[in-house]
Amino acid sequence: MTLRVFLVDDHELVRQGVARVLDAQPDIEVVGEAESLARAVPRITATRPDVAVLDVRLPDGSGIDLCRTVRSARPELACLMLTAYDDDEAMRSAVLAGAIGYVLKDIRGNNLVDAVRRAATGSSLFPAEATRRIRSTIAPVDDAGLTLRETQILDLIVDGLTNRQIGERLHIAEKTVKNNVTVLLGKLHLERRTQAAVYGARRS
Repeated sequence: MTLRVFLVDDHELVRQGVARVLDAQPDIEVVGEAESLARAVPRITATRPDVAVLDVRLPDGSGIDLCRTVRSARPELACLMLTAYDDDEAMRSAVLAGAIGYVLKDIRGNNLVDAVRRAATGSSLFPAEATRRIRSTIAPVDDAGLTLRETQILDLIVDGLTNRQIGERLHIAEKTVKNNVTVLLGKLHLERRTQAAVYGARRS
């Protein structure tokens, strides 16, 4: 089985270098590239890769936001963050976005290949202890005090429904849905709807 990989980095030379290393492997194919968040989303949707290698810093946003967005649509997609900075905040943001791990840009080619293969199997590339420490700061869904209605809304967010569609499904006003979403984000200590989708998908 050939692993399908998508690359996102605003530096063309970096993309070319990574693509050359990965395409040299008989079991890996680079199916697409993008230099920005805006261009990446539709292309990732169209190419349906197994692994997305995402630069943390993009000209129109961050790879962290991109990870949340694409994984809210396809929770099975493995996102491997590529960064020049090794710090706890970068790791925390990547974990909360649902990334499978992150690697530094000075990584050796054979190590990058190994990281992509491991990511495709669902193996976390984060240190286990660091991951447990970060996730322990987030209230588990079952203990977050969500009401039945909020839990129903969370499940429908995971399914990709808009506030209007959720309102129609639950027979409540769209404004009521919006208010409930705001409350459940607060209870889960999350900031964005896409984070809730990723978090809820993990719970399923």
